[in-house]
Amino acid sequence: MIRLQIIMEMEGFEGTDWAQGLDMAVTICDCEGKILYMNQRSRETFAKHGDIIGHSLFDYHPEHAAAKIREMLANGTSNSYTIEKNGQKKIIHQTPWRRNGEVAGLVEFSIVLPAEMPHYVRSAK
Repeated sequence: MIRLQIIMEMEGFEGTDWAQGLDMAVTICDCEGKILYMNQRSRETFAKHGDIIGHSLFDYHPEHAAAKIREMLANGTSNSYTIEKNGQKKIIHQTPWRRNGEVAGLVEFSIVLPAEMPHYVRSAK
């Protein structure tokens, strides 16, 4: 835990305690793909890999996904998609975080979706 605290302080993530209690996985990497932060839900999701904070997320993604990550880091774009794994449907949203206006890495939110959920179309007023 001390290593995580040191990495977070070095990278400016000392204020990420808000993410610990979220009912979703939150993973943060730097612009080189080094994993800087994982909240508890993220650590549980990726527990089979052990403690991967400080590792390159490219080690855990196939080449097509790694190419998409490199594209997001280079262009400052976001990516969203849904998956189903072990009977759970999830939405994954990956978006850049910035330091002084420059892309400094990515944040990934992984949210379990209910089997059925309403969809609302709202008109602008």
